[in-house]
Amino acid sequence: MEMPLARFQNISLDQLRSISSSDHKVFRENSLFSGNCFGIGRRKWRNPSDQVKCLSLEQGLQPRPKPDLSRVHTDVKEVRLDETQVKKSSLRICSKIEKLVLCNRFREAFDLFEILELEGSFLVGTSTYDLLIQACIGLRYVRGVKRVFNYMTRNGFEPDQYMRNRVLLMHVKCGMMIDARNLFDEMPERNMITWNTIISGLVDAGDYLEAFRFFINMWEEISDADTRILAIMIRSAAGLEQISVGRQLHSCALKMGFGKDTFISCALIDMYCKCGNIEGAQFVFDEMPEKTTVGWNSIIAGYALHGYSEEALNMYHEMRDSGVKMDHFTFSIIIRICTRLASLEHAKQAHAGLIRHGFGLDIVANTALVDFYSKWGRIEDAQSVFDYMPRKNLISWNALIAGYGNHGHGEEALEIFEHMLQEGMKPNHVTFLAVLHACSYSGLSERGWEIFQLMSRDHKIKPRPMHFACMIELLGKEGLLDEAFALIRGAPFKPTANMWGALLTASRVHGNLELGKFAAEKLYGMEPEKLINYVVLLNIYNRSGKLKEAAAVMQTLRRKGLIMRPACSWIEVKKQQHVFLSGDKCHVQTKEIYQKVDSLIHEISKLGYVPEEKTLLPDVNEQEQRVLLYHSEKLAIAFGLINTPEWTPLQIVQGHRICDDCHNAIKFISQTTQREIVVRDASRFHRFKNGSCSCGDYW
Repeated sequence: MEMPLARFQNISLDQLRSISSSDHKVFRENSLFSGNCFGIGRRKWRNPSDQVKCLSLEQGLQPRPKPDLSRVHTDVKEVRLDETQVKKSSLRICSKIEKLVLCNRFREAFDLFEILELEGSFLVGTSTYDLLIQACIGLRYVRGVKRVFNYMTRNGFEPDQYMRNRVLLMHVKCGMMIDARNLFDEMPERNMITWNTIISGLVDAGDYLEAFRFFINMWEEISDADTRILAIMIRSAAGLEQISVGRQLHSCALKMGFGKDTFISCALIDMYCKCGNIEGAQFVFDEMPEKTTVGWNSIIAGYALHGYSEEALNMYHEMRDSGVKMDHFTFSIIIRICTRLASLEHAKQAHAGLIRHGFGLDIVANTALVDFYSKWGRIEDAQSVFDYMPRKNLISWNALIAGYGNHGHGEEALEIFEHMLQEGMKPNHVTFLAVLHACSYSGLSERGWEIFQLMSRDHKIKPRPMHFACMIELLGKEGLLDEAFALIRGAPFKPTANMWGALLTASRVHGNLELGKFAAEKLYGMEPEKLINYVVLLNIYNRSGKLKEAAAVMQTLRRKGLIMRPACSWIEVKKQQHVFLSGDKCHVQTKEIYQKVDSLIHEISKLGYVPEEKTLLPDVNEQEQRVLLYHSEKLAIAFGLINTPEWTPLQIVQGHRICDDCHNAIKFISQTTQREIVVRDASRFHRFKNGSCSCGDYW
């Protein structure tokens, strides 16, 4: 994965003015960078030794001004007695306000500040204003920003450069970007920290294009840039997903002597990952002289983002072996990767590491644990983690509600939802999606309708297409196909693919040929290249004995060049992933696995299992019908039963939707072996236990 340094050095800073219009629609002829003197030669270059200086001074920050006590004493002598008493009172109040802010008691500080506001004539010093600004930022208190700024203006406070930057920062951090830009325009003098503040605010607000315009204006005005502003602009390039811009900024950083800077490197790794160039991210990471926690987290998250879960896990092991300190974000990423891989052992290790490193109470990591345990059949563990969390955010509640819903425990999910409301937590659209799914999985149609109406009536949340799809699924599960179709036709927006897909699934389950054909035709127009839509209709025709129509669907597939992928299942045993295809005979334990499958089929046949002959697996080819008894999920389960203790559950991941025959067989296998089997397929979550499945035989 070698990438020569010259690849980046060949790009000059001037090239930022001539970005190709093919990269992004916002960069047209009058490009963001056109007509600007953005040349390298205009700046004075630093030697490496020149960069060793106080960061706060380099960014334009100055120490907080100390009050001039001699001036205060002189002023006090010149005023009348009653004015002296007022000013002495203000000093006491200001002192109390400052102490409260320093103790993070921001609300109480503003309660005291209200006394100053009511009187309106108190003298307030720079240090008090500075700490009130800190309180506004800490609370993200928009009304507080207006109160402090109005008091400053009304009392004739004349801020220096430090305080102007602080006032600007206060507006930016509280999301008041319109006011912040007005303040910026009115500032008589701007330094690097001023530009950093306004540009950072624009990037945080997602206004990446405007951030680049300000960056160009900054360069024209001061012809300089520091590591902070370059890192911010690299973030902006990542937000625009403009790798060409990111590469030019990378070139700038190299030519300005910032190539080894940690902040720049981490921003570049993130940018290359988000722009789809994992090789570029790996190159930057490899070139880092000192690989920090943030650097490791960025590259691991990049691999995970692009689906390279095993590579991300390997990078995590390298990070652990290197001795770099891990943080809560590291463990959160790994737990999410384990969720994708169904890696219980690695998740347990991450959970232990989380506690061992002192992050056992972290809200983000614990929420990831709740999500992992609930998705892999350990709802009791998910509940335990949730109960021990000292603070819970909305995502935590949503994860637990969804977990109970996936396990078919609709009543418990609704109880948690009610408890969440009692705790004063405000639900969002994800919350209602989880609750509606819980109602659907558990057949709670009446409660589902109540909650669907509750969304807009009581919580002012407008139902989205995903909520309608959930309601269509709920009606379809009850066999109310006409009502489901009526809901689609009465939707206040154009029906989406998810809505028609839910109706198609309902038609397949209940054998409604005409409605299924109608839904499939709608899906063909919206997703002409999505194989599963054709396969579901193919299953409907096969079940109905419409072989001629089924053959027509197969011809359509061939004409479009759509190929059914081989069915694939995998299971993790002793931290190793074992992958199986249907009829697979490549595994070293093939003989034992096939003997185990034959033994299982013999045992479950005694309980009433009969193989289905008219079954076509989604996303697989017709040849695999000859190996119906040896589908990939059966082989994975047999391998798991051979190689794991009797008391451990099995976790299977599938790249396709589980077929009817295997679903039926696994229910019997869970009954005869008394083993819990969790399967996550391309459709949904299945927890098989004691002969039943959490999906209620609807998937």
